[in-house]
Amino acid sequence: MGARGGLLCAASGLVLLLTATATDFWVQHRAPGGAGCQGLWRVCVGSVCRPHPGTPALWDATRVLMLLSVLCTAAGVALGLSAAASSAPRLRLRVAGATLLVAGFLALLGLAVYTAVTGSVFGKLHAEWRFSWSYILGWIAVVLVVSAGLFHVCAASKDPNLESSEVTGA
Repeated sequence: MGARGGLLCAASGLVLLLTATATDFWVQHRAPGGAGCQGLWRVCVGSVCRPHPGTPALWDATRVLMLLSVLCTAAGVALGLSAAASSAPRLRLRVAGATLLVAGFLALLGLAVYTAVTGSVFGKLHAEWRFSWSYILGWIAVVLVVSAGLFHVCAASKDPNLESSEVTGA
């Protein structure tokens, strides 16, 4: 049961990570030309969107960390699915769990960096700004991906039916 719950959490987390990383609503603020929003890739004022003109290096780090997290989560989902189809899933469950825990840590780090940089940049430039739904989806994804990793690790160590064939060579 734990591995199935882990797969559900991991798949949901992957969808949320992809959505958060790709969308432009990490921060919303009031701008002279109308309401504006910003994602990892673009800045929008009104209905006009353009690439970031110049971004702090730490926002670039956030992009990299979020993309790595998406890749690790996809790998964790693939490993979890292969463990479900395997006759000896214990090792695959452990590796899937570790991969998902790394993915959750990468996303957590990316979101923490974004939070710190955005607070210092927007705190000075814009009086009225707030984190928006893309950013919030990223945090929910962190919880889901870390939970999935823990489910996989626990399923590998607790289930008596998952006899390891790695030791016996079968």
